[in-house]
Amino acid sequence: MSKSPYPEDVKSDRADSPFDASNLTDSPSTQNGQVRLSVRPPLDRSSPLAFIRSVWRRFLSLWTKRFVLSLLAGQVVSLCITCTNVTTTELMNRNWSLPTTQTFFLYFSLFIIYTPYTIYQYGFVGWLKMIYKDGWKYIILAACDVEGNFLVVKAYQYTTLLSCMLLDAWAIPVCLLFCWIYMRPKYHWTQLLGVVVCVGGLGMLVASDEITDKDYPALNRAKGDVFMLVGASLYGFTNATEEFFVRRSPLYEVIGQLGMWGVLINGIQAAGLEHKAMTAASWNGATIGLLVAYTAAMFILYTVAPILYRMASSAYYNLSLLSSDFYGLLFGLFLYHYSVYWLYFPAFVVVILGLIIYFWHATPEEQGKIEPRAPEYVNQRGTSTRVVGQV
Repeated sequence: MSKSPYPEDVKSDRADSPFDASNLTDSPSTQNGQVRLSVRPPLDRSSPLAFIRSVWRRFLSLWTKRFVLSLLAGQVVSLCITCTNVTTTELMNRNWSLPTTQTFFLYFSLFIIYTPYTIYQYGFVGWLKMIYKDGWKYIILAACDVEGNFLVVKAYQYTTLLSCMLLDAWAIPVCLLFCWIYMRPKYHWTQLLGVVVCVGGLGMLVASDEITDKDYPALNRAKGDVFMLVGASLYGFTNATEEFFVRRSPLYEVIGQLGMWGVLINGIQAAGLEHKAMTAASWNGATIGLLVAYTAAMFILYTVAPILYRMASSAYYNLSLLSSDFYGLLFGLFLYHYSVYWLYFPAFVVVILGLIIYFWHATPEEQGKIEPRAPEYVNQRGTSTRVVGQV
């Protein structure tokens, strides 16, 4: 019996479509047998001392293995985003600006690593059946992901940096909305408070950039703002949709299909929009090295993110990304000799505080079921009771 990097994927019945009505109504509250719930210690308001002690017990109850790993994974993807921003900036400084071509290598790497393993697990015939029956949903996911990346990069060319930072946060409410549509999580008011606190930390980072004059003039602010809003909306949709998929399907299936369809869609778009610029671009050693670094950072992000979706949620993933500007400052200190403004450090602390408040009452286990299953029409090679992301 073979072992897999994602050995949780057990052959079982699975609906042909993830959008079936029966799937949309699943929630932890109605599936107690499928979700491990952990209840937070209650707050004791009988006296000030009792209240302080109960708050401390509640605080200690947060630091489960699953929460700590979620917090760390969130900062890993945040660092990856920072690395992609730095490498993209360096590529632009070398007059290499091919945003669609740049992400092609990401989707190609996802395709060549995860798709062969999917074929190994399902068999070639089973893999073809999966594409025939479930491929349409992955085409939608890949198309939205490709266009979201494209529009966000284009937005930076037209509008100001501060507008991009603020409007990019629009992905958070969009993601929360689609998570509720798909999985019906019961949001507690402390989770919404955590979102507000995280966005407040982002506001402090934006204020720091404004004070230190890191902004640049806009070529066409209205056009850039629309690009960013649409791109952020697509980000929120794809994050929530991918979370819905990876909670019900093997990780290698979802990531492999995203890579395969992403290669096709991205390749066609790159050939149509950037074929002339490809020949004029400089393909020297430095450029290739930066492309390798960009692709590696994005590959790690696209691999860790689905695991974070299972451990916490896609909304938590989006909130974690708000700390990337702080890491960008650390990179900028060495690469671009940025000046350190004191507001950056409390802003980072506020974002982390918001991530803690998000699970002050609710638990990561309550965000949705984790029932990854291979399609019923597939003869999967191996089975295991372990579930990646269920800790």
